[in-house]
Amino acid sequence: MGEISIKINIADRVYPLKVNMEEEEIVRRAAKLINDRIKEYQENYAVRDKQDLLSMSVLHYATATLRAEKKMAEEGTEVADKVYQLDQLLSGFFSK
Repeated sequence: MGEISIKINIADRVYPLKVNMEEEEIVRRAAKLINDRIKEYQENYAVRDKQDLLSMSVLHYATATLRAEKKMAEEGTEVADKVYQLDQLLSGFFSK
């Protein structure tokens, strides 16, 4: 599918974007998540500057992304270790 032009509103600013049709929903959901996070920070902290709110939101999502990447890497290592152990067991079994 081709690219389409959309407009995304983040922190009361409109950003025209070109995205693949199949990614439009993801981009719109991401913008909604960012705006929801900004609203939450605005309501819970004495921060009114949009730049500060955006920075806090970016930090939140970057931290969450890094945590998820670390967890996936750790789980991948565990899975690889278990596969290796299983391979060793099977190799030992079939070599008898």
